[in-house]
Amino acid sequence: MKQWKKTGVASMDEVEKILPSRERRAKGGYVVIECFENIPCDPCHSACPFEAILPFENINDLPKVDYNKCTGCGICVPLCPGLAIFVVNEAASEDTALIAIPYELLPIPKKGDKVDGLDREGKVVCEATVHKVIPGRNKTTTVWLSVPKQFAQIVRHFK
Repeated sequence: MKQWKKTGVASMDEVEKILPSRERRAKGGYVVIECFENIPCDPCHSACPFEAILPFENINDLPKVDYNKCTGCGICVPLCPGLAIFVVNEAASEDTALIAIPYELLPIPKKGDKVDGLDREGKVVCEATVHKVIPGRNKTTTVWLSVPKQFAQIVRHFK
């Protein structure tokens, strides 16, 4: 049985299966859609102005991404009702990565704030810096964090 079905938290093996190639990851920002359950949902496809999130054959399909089209813009991040979409930019600098995280809590952090980067289980794994904050139309804010590069695929929330 898949870990996310037992615990509600995806394993790194499960996450690795949805990531683009290492070569693509080195080129700049890309979307990571941590949606592992077939449910009727497709706003991510409609949100993408670059058509990088491919059309669904069935409304219950899992999202598929054409990473040649994905720019890592983050427009899709606040539109996922499951808060399952992130953007990761491992090429942000030599030592750090940027991660766009959907955020629906108050208070909303400010650029430059130091926060604790949390893994999928809510455990503190590193210090992060708020890089930018983009208010959303649907009350979901996108918070871009700067994290040490080795935590690019680990940090998925903050406090």
